[in-house]
Amino acid sequence: MQSKPPTSSIPDAPGSYQFLDAEGRVLYVGKAKSLRHRLPSYWQDPSALAARTAQMVAMADRVEWVVVGTEVEALILEHSLIQAHKPRFNVRLKDDKSYPWLAVTVGDEWPRPAVVRGRKRKGVRYFGPYGHVGALRDTLDLLLRSFPVRTCTDTKFRRHERLGRPCLLYDIERCSGPCVEAVDHHEYQTMVEDLMRFLEGDTAPVVAHLHQQMTGAAEGLDFERAARFRDRLAAVRKAAETQLMVSDRPEDLDVVGIADDELEAAVEVFHVRRGRVVGRAGFVADKVEDLTPAQFVGRVVEQLYGSAGAEVPRRVLVPVEPDAPDVLGDWLASVRGGPVDVAVPRRGSKRALQETVTRNAREDLARHRMRRSSDHNSRSRALTELQSALGLREAPLRIECFDMSHLQGTDYVGSMVVFEDGLAKKSDYRRFKVRTVSGNDDYAAMEEVLTRRLTALLADEAEGRPGTTVPTRRGEADDGDEEALEDIGRRKPVRHFAYPPQLLVLDGGKGQLAVGERVVVALGLGDRIELAALAKQFEEVFRPGRDEPIRIPRGSEALYLLQRVRDEAHRFAVTFHRQQRGSRMTASTLDGVPGLGPTRRKRLLEELGGVRAVRAADYADLAALPWLPEAVAGALYERLHGVAPPATNGPAARTVAPVSAGAGAGGAAPGAGD
Repeated sequence: MQSKPPTSSIPDAPGSYQFLDAEGRVLYVGKAKSLRHRLPSYWQDPSALAARTAQMVAMADRVEWVVVGTEVEALILEHSLIQAHKPRFNVRLKDDKSYPWLAVTVGDEWPRPAVVRGRKRKGVRYFGPYGHVGALRDTLDLLLRSFPVRTCTDTKFRRHERLGRPCLLYDIERCSGPCVEAVDHHEYQTMVEDLMRFLEGDTAPVVAHLHQQMTGAAEGLDFERAARFRDRLAAVRKAAETQLMVSDRPEDLDVVGIADDELEAAVEVFHVRRGRVVGRAGFVADKVEDLTPAQFVGRVVEQLYGSAGAEVPRRVLVPVEPDAPDVLGDWLASVRGGPVDVAVPRRGSKRALQETVTRNAREDLARHRMRRSSDHNSRSRALTELQSALGLREAPLRIECFDMSHLQGTDYVGSMVVFEDGLAKKSDYRRFKVRTVSGNDDYAAMEEVLTRRLTALLADEAEGRPGTTVPTRRGEADDGDEEALEDIGRRKPVRHFAYPPQLLVLDGGKGQLAVGERVVVALGLGDRIELAALAKQFEEVFRPGRDEPIRIPRGSEALYLLQRVRDEAHRFAVTFHRQQRGSRMTASTLDGVPGLGPTRRKRLLEELGGVRAVRAADYADLAALPWLPEAVAGALYERLHGVAPPATNGPAARTVAPVSAGAGAGGAAPGAGD
């Protein structure tokens, strides 16, 4: 930052501040209870700042501020400036699709409902948004049977008004015919109000009103009119079934769910009116600001209800209590014109609903990642950006990433995941059991795993067999991917390490990078394999020969790809570690006894009543079991007691069940001891 105003010149008052670059573009907008206390925090040592904040300050040329009277006014001004300038370092919710709304043109003489998308207009009531336009159109079709208001455009309405003849919708009773004055304004307005009341979730009065009209027509012997009201009532009830009931009370609230990672966040919102879910919306945000979960929730709420025409309910349920909740609540109250409660549900049905919305947010984030990773142009751009940012000799078409996992030095394992052309290649994943490291030493474990992997590469190249496979059975391969060793007894290929990576990524910082350099140099691969280490804390990338880390721009495809590779390696390592730990913890004293397989072990435990009963049994009891060979019984006794079984005079007595009389002419067969 080139210009730093003296602290004494900054007012000790609430306000909003803006960092601008040399060309006057707004980089970041913030708010503060005291500008004098907040702004100097940006001018400390850059190494003490978060990575994105340090990058923003480095790009800024000057800072400007606007003083206001209260914190609420500062929040309002901050939101207005973010909407106006769209700064690159502020979190903004991005709707990755245009949701359909059901709009009612209440400003028209004869209002009409319509399915719309895009920006909101004055004089129009909006309901939704809805997840699927097809379901919305079906619901509207059902509602028109109960509330036959016009759906035609203004041009078509005026044409039929001039003709004095209604359209086909009037003939099939989907329109009440306002164009030919077949309905008066009062009756038509009543239908519009009932339609909007239904869309708000208040279905009970609408149903009661239609039922009353049907009953009145029947009592007046106007059975044709009563039948029409009956059909309308059935359509309303069917349409109401499409609205998910989530509360026994007729309450209005919005439920916000958030799922995020280091780079992006997915936000899902359920709109509940009169206890029914009447709409939902989803957004994706780039996490370009260094925000705590509480601050991020505050940002989300500001942007959800700061736009023109936003409908603020009585309650807003959020996953984490937002930063400065009193200020946020006062601002929402000013937008709504009444009190607003921002709360975190702790138990009961509200908590269950919050978890449902959060689960939907996680699914949205997963779908967003899938769309991004499956886009060929995005993958190509990521590889090109990665080559440029890291100074690689060529685009890293094959990337291998390594990670370690253990629990206080026990069950040490390593993982290797492979991405080719920006996509995960799970057939080349490998798992390693660390053999030579005792205790907690990530560097030594990483050195062992890298040495084994690269030594295997050199061995395969020496034998001239790139990509060859040999058949094997489970247990013959020391390390293999999860799919390759899935089924016992199935013949699977062992995939050799014959393809060198263009980029070898290590999960960690400078220490892991130094280990990688030492291994590739020792094996003579220093001029062939390029290394990088990705630190999780600030998403910093370390490269050989550079003292300072490389900070790839937030939101770039290159950083997104590196993050996916690193997270996949971590997941694969943790999964294998849990398998190893689980196998060790569930190992039984009966495991490994020669001849005592799973079937015999299960039968032994069932007949004797558990491991304790097996341990208490003497050798004669074990040898007397007709289905357990004497050699197995002896090996089992020796395993449990640590001594050889006692000597016996001849074969142990065994009892054989008699054969039924119908089995042969001789009746019962003689037993083995007879």
